[in-house]
Amino acid sequence: MTHVSSGRIRPAAVAGMFYSRDRLELVQALDAMLAGAPQSAPNDPIPKAIIAPHAGYVYSGPIAASVYARLKPARGRIERVVLLGPTHRVAVRGLALPDTDAFATPLGTVPIDREAVDAIGKLPQMTASSAAHAFEHSLEVHLPFLQSVLERFTLVPLAVGYAEAAQVAEVLEALWGGAETLIVASSDLSHYHAYHEAQALDQSTAEAILKLKTDITHEQACGATPVIGLNLAAQRRRLRPQLLDLRNSGDTAGDRSRVVGYGAFAFFEDRGDER
Repeated sequence: MTHVSSGRIRPAAVAGMFYSRDRLELVQALDAMLAGAPQSAPNDPIPKAIIAPHAGYVYSGPIAASVYARLKPARGRIERVVLLGPTHRVAVRGLALPDTDAFATPLGTVPIDREAVDAIGKLPQMTASSAAHAFEHSLEVHLPFLQSVLERFTLVPLAVGYAEAAQVAEVLEALWGGAETLIVASSDLSHYHAYHEAQALDQSTAEAILKLKTDITHEQACGATPVIGLNLAAQRRRLRPQLLDLRNSGDTAGDRSRVVGYGAFAFFEDRGDER
């Protein structure tokens, strides 16, 4: 993984809470989750975009691993990741970039893609907010997975606040690139319902995502705005969504009286464009 020796680095904020701060323990946990996920067949396509959850690894890690495992064959191909997730702590209007040069995790540092940042920086929905990124877990928890499955990559981290689907899709279009660019939308699904109620709600939300709906609410998915922005871009680009995993915290490490739902989705380009 690339290391950044100087400049402004956003340190890991939720290491030790959402995942281990110990490098060896983290590597072992990631390896185990990825090994436990279904593996790609030789001719399986590589996702252009994914939706994955952002809770603590004990709860949502196995679900996230089910889609990250699909990226292993693209280890040396994907060089840029556009990562967008909802803000949980700081209100943002539009989409916020950080005022840093890199993000750090126990596995190393990931440099910000300055060229990509410059390309979208003048869009009216874009802003800069170090505060929005400082303690935000919805982006950070994806980085160790990405560092595990990709060889090296630059990052475009987007903290998504109050925005329209079209505003998010416009940013994604500007950064779409080719086979070297992966889009990751971060979202959990329903929150704090009883187990079977959550299953029904999340199944309905999964069906809406597979239909590329753009009216998904924050009650259905906490990252609804990144999701519907990706769905709109996927409509325009004719991507094919696929559900890879749909579970909740009652299936992993939580009790079943109040659960959080998690889904893993992959979006594929036409066969002629994806390799």
